[in-house]
Amino acid sequence: MSEPIIAQKAPYPVSVEAGKSYFWCACGASKTQPYCDGAHKGTGLAPVKFTADADKTVYLCGCKATQNAPYCDGGHSRL
Repeated sequence: MSEPIIAQKAPYPVSVEAGKSYFWCACGASKTQPYCDGAHKGTGLAPVKFTADADKTVYLCGCKATQNAPYCDGGHSRL
């Protein structure tokens, strides 16, 4: 698999903590969306690590088509 699976056609609103690192699922196969659970192994895809700059709610891409990974850029509206 070199193309990601669409997990959902909407962003995931999640609360993040300042200074904490997260791994966003880029393959779409994770059972713990929008975060990586290691399901990408053997797919040729890898999770995207990001560190929160503040305690806040962010909107992580669910369709895996964003051009601004891991954040939603509205790409799901073009699917």
